[in-house]
Amino acid sequence: MGVLTYTDEHTSSVSPARIFKASIVDSHNLMPKLLPDAIKSIGFIKGDGGAGSIKEINFAGGLVKHQIDELNEKTFTYKYTLIEGEGISDKIEKVSYDIKFEGSADGGTISKMTTTIYTHGDFELKEEELKAGKEKVLALYKVVEAYLLKNPDAYV
Repeated sequence: MGVLTYTDEHTSSVSPARIFKASIVDSHNLMPKLLPDAIKSIGFIKGDGGAGSIKEINFAGGLVKHQIDELNEKTFTYKYTLIEGEGISDKIEKVSYDIKFEGSADGGTISKMTTTIYTHGDFELKEEELKAGKEKVLALYKVVEAYLLKNPDAYV
């Protein structure tokens, strides 16, 4: 089995508490509203959203299932594992994400996400595939950030 790990960091002027609530805790409600053409629905097929829960995300082109490993609203940390659907194949066993939202000096947020991809055998992902995945995540983050900036009373 191969293991590939990389970390991305993004900044925002939105506070960690607001961006965590919107993009993590209430994502099952907010994301389908913000991106109705891309995300059809998000629901829990096991649990209530805490550790051990399984979240199913129905995209226009398929679905994915995430197992929530940790959700801590005090430290603004979220860990989950992609266990089924787009991104999982005969070459990729699973993908784990470790996300932390930290306060910045200006009252905003520094978001850090570590992604670990577990591959079968000696399979190696191409740089273009990694870049495409990173761009999708950043696009989702930017949509939530734009919503929060436009709606300053949301998720306070």
